[in-house]
Amino acid sequence: MATSRDNPMRVSSLPRGRFALLFAIMLVAASGNTAMQSLMPSIGRELGVPDLWVAVAFSLSAVVWVLTAPHWARLSDRRGRRALMRLGLYGFIVSMLVCGSVLAAGLAGLLPPTIVFIVFVLGRAVYGGWGSASPPAVQAYVAARTEGEERTNALAAIASSFGLGTIIGPALAPLFIFHPMGLSGPLIVFAFIGAAVLAAVVTRLPDDTPKSPARGQIVGEPSIGGVNNGAALTRDDRAAGPLRWRDPRVFAWHMIGAIGGHGHAALLGVIGFLIIDRLALPLDRAQQSIALVLMAGAGATLLAQWGLIPRLALDPRALVVWGALLSAAGTVITGLSETIYGITMGFALASLGFGFFRPGFTSGASLAVTPGEQNAVAGMVTSVNGVAFIAAPAVGVGLYGLWMPLPFLVTGVLMLGLALWISLRFHPLVPAG
Repeated sequence: MATSRDNPMRVSSLPRGRFALLFAIMLVAASGNTAMQSLMPSIGRELGVPDLWVAVAFSLSAVVWVLTAPHWARLSDRRGRRALMRLGLYGFIVSMLVCGSVLAAGLAGLLPPTIVFIVFVLGRAVYGGWGSASPPAVQAYVAARTEGEERTNALAAIASSFGLGTIIGPALAPLFIFHPMGLSGPLIVFAFIGAAVLAAVVTRLPDDTPKSPARGQIVGEPSIGGVNNGAALTRDDRAAGPLRWRDPRVFAWHMIGAIGGHGHAALLGVIGFLIIDRLALPLDRAQQSIALVLMAGAGATLLAQWGLIPRLALDPRALVVWGALLSAAGTVITGLSETIYGITMGFALASLGFGFFRPGFTSGASLAVTPGEQNAVAGMVTSVNGVAFIAAPAVGVGLYGLWMPLPFLVTGVLMLGLALWISLRFHPLVPAG
């Protein structure tokens, strides 16, 4: 007899069509945002905007997301989960339309680059503020209708939508570059895709009738780490006292996550510019190369998280050590490579390492606390992931302006040092009750 484990799109407490719709909500957000991320270096160069402003545009969105996501997670029970899904989709659509339209005007010479990027940053802030409502509502909707192992499988399948989106977005972006929209075309197309998903939510997703309450997890913006690896939501947290940031059980994990997260954020902030400058291609052809490199990186991340981690059965400490070592080697190879092959292989190796590192940090922090503290530690993990994307991309771009390989070498040294520190000073984890 088939089970939800055999087919993640079939959850016994959720009809297949309804679950597919929830999956699509998460998928469209992840794919749309990673498509935009892959396009921005080319758009910035086309407009003649300093590279630093491209990084700042995404940093502000990350700040707003980190600040507002906990608010939407708290409202997921009181205001209705479908309502918050709709709000998040409205935020995604408006953001894509605003950013796409103003970029089209700028590329056509109708607006000066400064005005274009001011409006673009505001459009990204709209997504950070309102787009963050959908993911916790989707997770809470699923969690309230499933129990036990079924819940874990369902949330893991929902989490996988973000991973798929990181491949689909860059893959589709070059296909949607068309006259007269040019590089802004993919943003407009993804806005219409989001509108189609919104229409399906309005007409096909029933109002909330949950079997049991379950608050939504605080999740990361698609470009800063996504969801919490399908971790089950728990109702036991109400009986536990507040978990503090400097709690000795989790403080070291926060430090590990923050250091590694800054390295990852810096790498993502400069990879597009490296491809453009090293290959010296026209921007339309460079965009295809950017897409291929980002897809290779996303595929390597999914290989780590879906294929290797379950089979290797490494503990969190081993995951972060090996992840840091692989990411250090891959980042240095990327920064020193002169060909598309070398850049792709280096970035894939670095992404494989970060694919080990992030689940290691997440599971280590989770295992360090009791079941009643899981929601609290999940919020902390997401905050750590988000904070890294506030300044690191801009710092990476600043180092890149000084010397092209510099941010890659600095990141490699940072990750190597982190691996050595963990190996020498950090003892194997003993799970909490």
